[in-house]
Amino acid sequence: MRLDPRLGGAAALRLLLAAHVVAAFEPITVGIAIGAASALTGYLSYKDLYCRFAECCRSERPLNASALKQDLEEKLFGQHLATEVILKALTGFKNNKNPKKPLTLSLHGWAGTGKNFVSQIVAENLHPKGLKSNFVHLFVSTLHFPHEQHIKLYQDQLQKWIRGNVSACAGSVFIFDEMDKLHPGVIDAIKPFLDYYEQIDGVSYRKAIFIFLSNAGGDLITKTALDFWRAGRKREDIQLKDLEAVLSVGVFNNKHSGLWHSGLIDRNLIDYFIPFLPLEYRHVKMCVRAEMRARGSAIDEDVVTRVAEEMTFFPKDEKIYSDKGCKTVQSRLDFY
Repeated sequence: MRLDPRLGGAAALRLLLAAHVVAAFEPITVGIAIGAASALTGYLSYKDLYCRFAECCRSERPLNASALKQDLEEKLFGQHLATEVILKALTGFKNNKNPKKPLTLSLHGWAGTGKNFVSQIVAENLHPKGLKSNFVHLFVSTLHFPHEQHIKLYQDQLQKWIRGNVSACAGSVFIFDEMDKLHPGVIDAIKPFLDYYEQIDGVSYRKAIFIFLSNAGGDLITKTALDFWRAGRKREDIQLKDLEAVLSVGVFNNKHSGLWHSGLIDRNLIDYFIPFLPLEYRHVKMCVRAEMRARGSAIDEDVVTRVAEEMTFFPKDEKIYSDKGCKTVQSRLDFY
């Protein structure tokens, strides 16, 4: 007797959902149910069918470099260095079938310059659910590691958490926010995972990605940007070589940095120190327009100007850079 294809699809879905309910208790049942569903539909493999209804780790999934480039260029303002370095670093890493170590990026700059936004863009381009993905893990220093007296406990928990998640998905992404507020020593617990080891206790970490976000080094970045401006040079002339070395040394010697005297820097395990430049008035206006578009509102240039002019700028005499970047644009726009 020939099954109605529509009936087969419905039956497959019911079996899959039933399997999902018992997955935590009877893994064999999951295999039987999904296998039966696959037989009913006639063309889907176990993994293909399961991944239609649940998020799957696709470590070998190629990076759409064009989509990432478009996201960075259209959504990130005033950060030519970050756009260029992140695009090249991720593309090169994902195209390498056998990387020698995990990709480790350290993003630095004042609040509101786009560090968190970039980590969100990167996450979304690596895993479709972005920050909501089961394979993207966000740690906030003041939330997850608040007490200095518990550093050893945090180190142990961090190692177990990373080991477990990389075991489940080799292409896991780990984001550490507020690194400048992290107690020194905590992050060194993950040093073995970032090193050039093929495996540690049977687990390979080479396809994972680690991203650190920090305000530390913001003063060094601003000084360089100001030096260029005062010399009559464009901010777009600033190159990574103008900042990366001084940034890594400055962060290493900064007692208010989670990377203070860190083995991650000492062992050269951070692949790129990426500077986020302070934002100018024109960049703040770009942020206002982008927020209006995100809300589905028509662009009102009068409102754009008023919101931008409400921001405060520094240095005191030149007033070139927004002291909060674009951080308060959303709340200020609520008044209009």
